[in-house]
Amino acid sequence: MSASSKGTIIIDGETITISNPNKVLWPEPRITKAMYLEKLALLAPYLLHHCSGRYMTTIRWPDGIAGESFYQKNCPEPAPAFVHTAQQGDINYVLLDSLPTLLWLGNLACLEFHMSFDRIGEAVYPTEWIIDLDPSLEEEPRIMEAAVIVGDLLRSIGVESMLKTSGATGVQLIIPSTGDVTFDELRVMGRFIGTYLTQAHPQLFTIERMKVDRGDCIYVDYLQHYPGKTIAAPYSPRARKGATLSTPLTWEEARSGARIADYNLLTIGDRLSQYGDLLFQIKPQQLRPIYHFVSKNTPKG
Repeated sequence: MSASSKGTIIIDGETITISNPNKVLWPEPRITKAMYLEKLALLAPYLLHHCSGRYMTTIRWPDGIAGESFYQKNCPEPAPAFVHTAQQGDINYVLLDSLPTLLWLGNLACLEFHMSFDRIGEAVYPTEWIIDLDPSLEEEPRIMEAAVIVGDLLRSIGVESMLKTSGATGVQLIIPSTGDVTFDELRVMGRFIGTYLTQAHPQLFTIERMKVDRGDCIYVDYLQHYPGKTIAAPYSPRARKGATLSTPLTWEEARSGARIADYNLLTIGDRLSQYGDLLFQIKPQQLRPIYHFVSKNTPKG
């Protein structure tokens, strides 16, 4: 089959046109569009669950990761009838709510799926608290050590978290919430945690937002978790060498020095068979008591 060939598949009763199935999207490892769509079908139950009710931003690489890319917020046109959308301001976002929609986006070479922190129609009370650890170095061998320190700190104040790789260089700690605190209150909590970490481990952590001021420290990004901002969705592929994938980890893996590169499109099938979705294992928690504690112990001004 030539690289410029085109065909159709029928999924859940919907017809999807597939173009250039032999186009190489990741040269290393060699992953073609046809292979990518097969992996998306495998990931669909997990991606669809975590992206449900979120505003979706995709990043497209029409010629694979070696080519040019662009962000796609507005729904691509023309869109099939099975694609549903949600309007926010002047942007008409795709709703990632079905396997046909996911494969349609995959055919358009959407290689990354970034979901909004706020849910559609629920902008005040988030359903999770996310602390993003963003390395200043492209290669950061301390990232898992840093994640374990933050996870242990949260556990010491009664908060259980789940660790997720970004699939790029950083990691995120996810704390499901019962929805009893606002985004602004979570920012107060995040700043408290970040400030403590920078004081306890000044050679490892920083809360300096400007990269030029961070040195080689890992940035505790408590500001990113806010309406209108996005995060790489759990199980989203990343357009990076090795076809890495944003993947939840066990704390045992983190303590053993897990490598972000080990979690990718080629290994995820076996991992899901072994673990399932680790994010299902952690229950929503009441965070208002933590907010009250933090607000009482945070200097004013």
